[in-house]
Amino acid sequence: MKRRTFLRSTLAGAAILASPTLALAKAEEADKPLKKNSTIKSPNGEDLFHLGMAGYTFNKFDLDRTLAFMKKIDVHYLCIKDFHLPLDADEAQIAAFKEKLSAAGVVGYGVGPIYMKDVAAVDRAFAYAQRVGVKLVVGVPGVWGDTAPNYEVMDRMEQKVRETDIRLAIHLHGPDLSLYPDATSIWQDVKDRDARMGICLDIGHNLRYGSDSIRDLKRYASRVFDIHLKDVTAPTKAGHAIELGRGIIDFPAFIKMLRKVGYEGSVSLEYEKDMNDPFIGIAESVGYFKAVQYATR
Repeated sequence: MKRRTFLRSTLAGAAILASPTLALAKAEEADKPLKKNSTIKSPNGEDLFHLGMAGYTFNKFDLDRTLAFMKKIDVHYLCIKDFHLPLDADEAQIAAFKEKLSAAGVVGYGVGPIYMKDVAAVDRAFAYAQRVGVKLVVGVPGVWGDTAPNYEVMDRMEQKVRETDIRLAIHLHGPDLSLYPDATSIWQDVKDRDARMGICLDIGHNLRYGSDSIRDLKRYASRVFDIHLKDVTAPTKAGHAIELGRGIIDFPAFIKMLRKVGYEGSVSLEYEKDMNDPFIGIAESVGYFKAVQYATR
């Protein structure tokens, strides 16, 4: 759906809701019990699919600035990065961190991405997640520049998943990294492993590799544990990040697929167009995504 078409349909919807009879019908519909697996929390579409932020978006900004902005744009879920909470944080640091999140109305739902070059790094990552109290590690079994998976690390990850009951979502990086460029490459390495090992589906990077992110969400839904939202300008390495709705991803179709597969995890914006001054672009992207959520209910 093009932005102009979407805006026309949204305005038409607003005109319909101006009718008292139809508005009452809409309100009664909103009061009906939600379908199984639905995460809709309110009639205006807020918090569908636990809309959140990938912590990497704010790598130029401290936690206070990050949380103040999240509160301003009414987004309440955060995947925690170690520049906001160090991997070796002690109990006092973690308690102070959680207090700040609580005051801002933000839930830290996972940690990462964390690159794990060896088994010691795996142990450290899962111990960190346990201390923080989250049930998801977004990670990569290797380091930037690796060309093949480290299966010793993968085996250790599987062991820690079983020991801790913390899920692992392997992050893909499209054509920028030959290690796990798309969802299929991750699926091939986790499909025969513990069911708590899965995918962090970065829909922008996946598309830049030439893979269909909507199709892959449907195909691998049972192992998609986290989603990073991006829009991009082309389905190639030359494609670059842009505000949601300004690129080539069909977000109405994507949101419909989230509902179809019963996705219950977080959907977190990872905004990379201008990381030195991201705030206007983030606000536009969040507003667009929330509007599409409402319009496609």
